[in-house]
Amino acid sequence: MGRASELLAITQSAGHDEQVLNVAEVDHMLAEAQHRGEPRMVAQLLRSAVAVRLVTSGQASTAQPLLDEMLLHTERHGLLVLEADAHALQGRLRLMDGAEDLALSEAAIALAMLDDDPNPDVMIGRRKWELLLASTLMDIGLVLTQLGVYEEADAVMNRANSSIKNSGGPHQISVHMINRIRMLLGWGLRLERIGQEELATTKFETAAAIAGAVEGPFVESLFPRRSDLSAAEQMHVVAAAHALARPSSDHVERLFQLRPSALYARELIVTAIALSRCLEYTGLVEEAVEVLAEARVALEGDPTEPTLRLCLIREFARLSGPDGGERTMSALESYANELEMQLWEMRESRIATLNTRREHARLTRKHGVIEKQALLDPLTGLPNRRALDERLEALSASAGSQPLAMALVDLDGFKEVNDQFSHAEGDDVLRVVASTVRDALRGGDMVARYGGDEFVVLLPGAPLHAAEAALKRAVNAVSRLPEDLARGVTLSCGVVALRPRETAARALARADAAMYEAKRRGGNDVSAVVMSTETAQTARVVDNPAWVGPEAT
Repeated sequence: MGRASELLAITQSAGHDEQVLNVAEVDHMLAEAQHRGEPRMVAQLLRSAVAVRLVTSGQASTAQPLLDEMLLHTERHGLLVLEADAHALQGRLRLMDGAEDLALSEAAIALAMLDDDPNPDVMIGRRKWELLLASTLMDIGLVLTQLGVYEEADAVMNRANSSIKNSGGPHQISVHMINRIRMLLGWGLRLERIGQEELATTKFETAAAIAGAVEGPFVESLFPRRSDLSAAEQMHVVAAAHALARPSSDHVERLFQLRPSALYARELIVTAIALSRCLEYTGLVEEAVEVLAEARVALEGDPTEPTLRLCLIREFARLSGPDGGERTMSALESYANELEMQLWEMRESRIATLNTRREHARLTRKHGVIEKQALLDPLTGLPNRRALDERLEALSASAGSQPLAMALVDLDGFKEVNDQFSHAEGDDVLRVVASTVRDALRGGDMVARYGGDEFVVLLPGAPLHAAEAALKRAVNAVSRLPEDLARGVTLSCGVVALRPRETAARALARADAAMYEAKRRGGNDVSAVVMSTETAQTARVVDNPAWVGPEAT
């Protein structure tokens, strides 16, 4: 993951050939993670594979299949924050296609998913989880910034700031500060277009203050950089922030040097506007107009920064002068002012649309969550007895045409955890074990909490030997958990193959007997009951109509 973050930082300022090599390296790491099968690492590397494509020329079109996979993967494994990030990245991709309305919808979905503060993922640790949350919020903020919805972007970035402040390293802090500078510069330029000069100046001054503060963390960031140059001499938006806050001849040479290396529309636009203001300040108006004209030509056909592009056009019109005389200039200004007011009203409408869609997405999600919660165990997040019964009924109907294995899983040493530590500690262990068992099995397998410290596993399509091997993977995964997470708890599993016309209760009774056989062997084991060699004890349990499974708690 560290290498993927480094490659993403490098790719944003690399040449095209190096960018393509970086995409290939991230893809290789993703393939390795998918082979290992750790869901959180796979999700994060899917995010890296998408993000590196979005900043590589000619690669954005290859990001959609990975985004689709990321959405399915994160939903399946309950990785809410990364699922929201997938929608944010989808929004960025939509903007690259010029589909602003679709991008707005993706941002609304992502915001709705995070409206209620999500619970930290105990499997990755608090610090890493906060960095994931901050990264997702920043991705949402970037979409809103490109759409010109600056108030919402500012609120989202402020929310990310608390996570970055608590858990971020130099690179995360640098990225966060640079993104805030971008947002503030766009906001200030937009405010100028409606005559809010004083407020715009405040935004530029704030951006300049952040630009000064970023110098410290930038030195230790992952961005490719020269150690003998400041961030303002290497980062377009940092240099532009200083120039827009205080235009002067002092910035001209630096901005001229940076201008050719602008790889993205936002960098080109803010650099051109900042440079033109400094040239205008020194009396070189014709040179300022030429800088803006060159930027306009370079941006032809690029739909990615609609709001900033209008700022560039306005600046060009302002500096071009009244070629047709005072009356022409006056008419042009009147037309421009009317256009600006209409655009401002459109922006107000966009904010209302965003909030409406966000609320709709939140309510839709809440309704779905309520329905889903009725089938979930509130402690572990696994399916509950009701969900198990429904799935068993569906699978039992086709048991004659395809194999179906069923296992009963019990925790070894769990009572001691409650006795030696606390029931709260026991609950944490249950959650960690439940997540580990679920992640060790196939996507189509079902792990349900049956009651107390017992779980039932359904493995449709799996012959008994394959089911036994799968459960051994789960047993081994739990046994390898760190002491502070599992407190030494292990698993005893009993697994059976469902017979034709056998009831679920009978199959579960056989699995229960097999599980006790695993416990008699010392636990941390799997016992598979083969039909032809079942013990008499197993048969007695199966045929006892008074057998009742443990109560759900």
